[in-house]
Amino acid sequence: MNGTSTSIAIDDYLKVIYSHTEWQAEPITPSQLAVRLGLAPSSVTEMVKKLAAAGLVDHRPYSAIRLTGLGEERAVAMVRRHRLIETWLVRVFDYGWDEVHDEAEVLEHALSDRLLDAIDAQLGYPGRDPHGDVIPAADGSLRRPAAVRLDEAPPGFEGVIVRISDRDPDVLRVVDRLGLALDDAVTVASVDSGGAGVGVRRRGGAVVVLAPAVAGALWLAAENPAAVP
Repeated sequence: MNGTSTSIAIDDYLKVIYSHTEWQAEPITPSQLAVRLGLAPSSVTEMVKKLAAAGLVDHRPYSAIRLTGLGEERAVAMVRRHRLIETWLVRVFDYGWDEVHDEAEVLEHALSDRLLDAIDAQLGYPGRDPHGDVIPAADGSLRRPAAVRLDEAPPGFEGVIVRISDRDPDVLRVVDRLGLALDDAVTVASVDSGGAGVGVRRRGGAVVVLAPAVAGALWLAAENPAAVP
């Protein structure tokens, strides 16, 4: 693996480690990291050792992986690139939000900082990408809304959709078909689905039962912030 390939691999690892804890507190384990990257556990173990030696992660054998300050700084810079590019592809080139991830994976390593800043300005300095994930500012700062995953919210919880995970393009297509979108106001409904899903009621609409994979991909911010569990 040459220097460029190694650098790209490091960035990819750091991005996945960062994104795992972005909306929940539990750090990622080596086995989870291997699944997310689609790599053999032995390959991940070797790379994590290299990341630790470079001061980018903290890791002890048989324990979870955490970014150091240096690792988080580099991860946030890559996340900014990825999400700005996704937003650019959707807004300017009419890509579907289920199509942009793989394109952004390639482009994020090719664009110069100057071009990235120009894209940011052209888009009006967006604060979030098409899926609701926060786009860090050029200085690395960001503000993430307090939110709860839909399938973990109690019946009667009222909120707005602030994030729809892009991990599974099929889930994004289902969300589209259901007519759900960022900023939609919904209420978690009490339904007897036999464990087949979670009910939500859009404001002024009927209850829709979401399959577990879909309900687990949506995050809600309470209209009353004090109501977030």
